[in-house]
Amino acid sequence: MQPSIFNLRVPLPSRDQVFLMNTLTDAQLLVSSDVAALLDRTAGARVDDFDAEAREALSLLSDQGFLVDDRDADRRALDQFFSDIRSDTTELRVTVLTTLQCNFACDYCFQGDHDDYNKTAAKMSLETAARVARWIERELDRLHPETFVLTFFGGEPLLNLPVMYELAERAWEASLRRGTNLYINVITNGLLLTPEVVDRLKPFGLNGIKITLDGDRDTHNRMRPLRGGQGTFDRIVENIRRVAGRCDISIGGNFDESSVDSYPALLDFLQEQGFAGSIKKVAFKPIVRAEAPAAKGILPLIPVGANGKPLNGTCMTSAGSGGGSICDTCHFVDEKMSFLREETKAHGFKTIDGVHMGPCEIHKAHAHTIGPEGSLYACPGFTGEPSLSTGHIDGRRDTPRENAHRRFEALGAWKQCGDCAFIPVCAGGCSVASHTELGDMNTPTCHKPSFEAALISLAHDAASAA
Repeated sequence: MQPSIFNLRVPLPSRDQVFLMNTLTDAQLLVSSDVAALLDRTAGARVDDFDAEAREALSLLSDQGFLVDDRDADRRALDQFFSDIRSDTTELRVTVLTTLQCNFACDYCFQGDHDDYNKTAAKMSLETAARVARWIERELDRLHPETFVLTFFGGEPLLNLPVMYELAERAWEASLRRGTNLYINVITNGLLLTPEVVDRLKPFGLNGIKITLDGDRDTHNRMRPLRGGQGTFDRIVENIRRVAGRCDISIGGNFDESSVDSYPALLDFLQEQGFAGSIKKVAFKPIVRAEAPAAKGILPLIPVGANGKPLNGTCMTSAGSGGGSICDTCHFVDEKMSFLREETKAHGFKTIDGVHMGPCEIHKAHAHTIGPEGSLYACPGFTGEPSLSTGHIDGRRDTPRENAHRRFEALGAWKQCGDCAFIPVCAGGCSVASHTELGDMNTPTCHKPSFEAALISLAHDAASAA
């Protein structure tokens, strides 16, 4: 027997304890220093080599996955782990881009109300929405999932309310007939959010709404204005106040070096609001830019197509469907991410723990993104590049889509990560980042320092709760 390669530990000398975590089984234990030392002595040993008390401790460690027969057993378990995630049919996840149009003019985004973008940006029709609904029904009948998660995204999804309402109602009816639990999420900039929108969606399984605030009032208004330069912070906050209590609200934010220091002030502000108790989660991430920034320390994600031009894809402020996806934290500056995570917790808001970041939905065969014209993608970050469409709701088959489907089926950047213990919660990093920056989605993008910092925080939280 030997310790698993997926074991992690954080010494807690003030308690004479060690926090142990196995990322493959997600087992987490607070043990004495003696037990941690015992684990170290197991390499190449047999159970009979230890006394009765030690064997009892080793049995617990083995049951939790901290001890394995050999390295091959770990590797087989990892392969099975990813196979199970990919083939899991208990959940169907669908992200629908109702439109690629946006009513904001964020300077870090190639979308929004810049030049004539919104005149040509795609917008889903009600006819296409009906075809999407029929495709969803076929998927429900094929998979028989326990849960169906439907996320509305964009662009700004609230610019196409008729499609949102049509799909929400039809998804609810389809799920109800099949005994499937439906959860609807909306990712929005919040400008058009009203109690009427929430009340219209709530009977059909509305689960939560994610809204972006890019720092305190002045910083947000600079980062996320309307085309005429008008600020949007006060109106968004008022909209949050009006819908608070009607559904769960999550707050997101995008920072760069010019804005990151304003986030504590934003957290102070949110903490003082009457709706603070209605905020389910707060999580911040670095800006995903269409052009490389001049500031040092920011690693940009530059979405480009085969022609070298920016992709006509999803909102640059949220390249993912939320919920802790690794894509929500691509290319972060590790130190700033750790700082903001701790600040958020200190203000009393729940946030991502920084360890349980994946594997994201790109590794799940039954998670799909649907573009406004009906093309299927493995991840919102790839929408807009036809060569990376994995299919279409009408079932059309062509060589580019079939090739893309095979590429995503074979995705495995983690296979180049050696014995890194973070593989089960990282999967080699963000495939969108690998594709756009490195030219190969199977090349890992590593943020191990951030995972390590988050692990230490997780260990101290566990110790405090014990």
